[in-house]
Amino acid sequence: MIDVLANWDVVQDRINRAAERVGRSPETIQVVAVTKGVAEDQIEPLVSRGMRAVGENRIQEAMSKYRAAAWRDQVEWHFIGHLQTNKVRQCLQLADLIHSVDSPRLIEEIQRRAERLELDQVRVLLQVNISREATKFGLKPAEVPMLLEEAIPCEKVLVEGLMTMAPFEEDPEKTRPVFRQLRLLGEELKQKGFPRFEMKYLSMGMTNDFEVAIEEGANLLRIGSAIFGRRA
Repeated sequence: MIDVLANWDVVQDRINRAAERVGRSPETIQVVAVTKGVAEDQIEPLVSRGMRAVGENRIQEAMSKYRAAAWRDQVEWHFIGHLQTNKVRQCLQLADLIHSVDSPRLIEEIQRRAERLELDQVRVLLQVNISREATKFGLKPAEVPMLLEEAIPCEKVLVEGLMTMAPFEEDPEKTRPVFRQLRLLGEELKQKGFPRFEMKYLSMGMTNDFEVAIEEGANLLRIGSAIFGRRA
């Protein structure tokens, strides 16, 4: 039986120590608990302990949990998986923040659906494939400014930062260049002053490498296995 509360406390301690190493306040760093394959009753104790954001990879599972969870209004719902345009309408019904926007077509569909749903704004992050892995989604770094230019007419889409996934490495130190490049890209974009772009979040770091990500500036950590154990 997985003791999620004990695991949560261990994760928080690791975050605190990593933040202290680089002179950051742990309060500026938020865990997005990756809840794929986790039942609502396993998540509920963490909400009581102070967990404030859940991250879902699949729209159907996310919708099922959102409808069933008694605690749903106590957390932010983050969509962290690859988002297809035909799932945008459902995603906008629950997601407080979408981490995985990676194309002009997707931004245009978010704009169109937001207009139909009469939403004020939709908060998103741009997914960047810093490591250039063929198996991962995301923009090339050079494509990000171009996408921000193309997104200017989409007035309902607010870009609040960047997201990346580093390659899995046994030695998490090897992921440092990926996280550093995303941070530097964010700093460069911030200077350009794009409309409706705020360099608020760096979503990077998972169970295997989140401490290195913190040292490189991450403030949204997508952590699943360290809390809930490994899932199929």
